[in-house]
Amino acid sequence: MTPMKWNDLSEEACPVARALSVIGDRWTLLVLRNILLGMRRFDMIQADLGITRHVLADRLKKLEAADLVERRPYQERPTRYEYRPTAAAKDFVPVMQVLISWANAYIPSDKPPPYTMVSRECRTPLAPKVIDENTGQEVAYSTVWAEFTGDKD
Repeated sequence: MTPMKWNDLSEEACPVARALSVIGDRWTLLVLRNILLGMRRFDMIQADLGITRHVLADRLKKLEAADLVERRPYQERPTRYEYRPTAAAKDFVPVMQVLISWANAYIPSDKPPPYTMVSRECRTPLAPKVIDENTGQEVAYSTVWAEFTGDKD
């Protein structure tokens, strides 16, 4: 197998590596989280995360280039933008929810959570479960097998 180089992950055949090329650092994932939670403006995101302006601008550009956010002007003179989640970002919500559930189970905190993800329909807390669309079977370590294909250098 050819060793992966961090700067080249977006070109990898492995989908995990390609995903990490976009959301693989903590700031990018937290910025995306905030946008998905409804924080649309630069100053609001910066204040919430305590991130430097330079790092936030860089991560927003990265998310925009990856088509996860769309920049829209909301003010002229000076022009200011808000950042809206695209369809690709909205499709990331189940991934984020499973990550939240995993962290709550395996990396507990003594602090109360700042938010709870709930069903829009009935407002009950979510309990995510990944189901294979083809078989209806739960996706879990015991139900999945990786069959390696392609380049095995």
